[in-house]
Amino acid sequence: MIDFVHIAVCGAHMSGLPLNEQLVKLGGRLIEKTTTSANYRLYHLADFHPPRPGMLRVNQQGGMIALEVWALPISRYGAFVDLIPAPLGIGRVELADGHWVQGFLCEHYAIEKAQDITAYGGWRQYLAR
Repeated sequence: MIDFVHIAVCGAHMSGLPLNEQLVKLGGRLIEKTTTSANYRLYHLADFHPPRPGMLRVNQQGGMIALEVWALPISRYGAFVDLIPAPLGIGRVELADGHWVQGFLCEHYAIEKAQDITAYGGWRQYLAR
C-alpha cells in the first residue's frame, strides 16, 4: 500500500514561503529540489494574496521550472487539495529526470491577466529579481 503521495510545488508552498505551513501541518516532508522537464511556462497570477504563480504544460517554447517535491501522507491528501483555490489545481507534472508526480498546475484562462515569468526559471528566482 502507498503511504505517501509525491506532490510538486512551484510557488507559495515551497520551503520558507507563506503557504508551506499547509504542507508541514498535514505531515508533509521535503523529498527533493529539482526542476520540471522543459515543457512548462510559469506565470505570476493576478489578484492572489499571498502572490502565487501558475504553471502550464506547453507543447513548444517551454522551460524548466524550479520546484520542490514533497511527500504527503495519503490520508491527508484530500485535506490538502481542498485548500487549493481556482484557477490552481493538481495534475501530473513531468520532472527533469522523466518521472511524473502529482503537482500544481493552472487553468489556461488565468494567464490572460498574468505576467509570463518563465525566463526567471522559477518562483524564488522571480521573487529575488
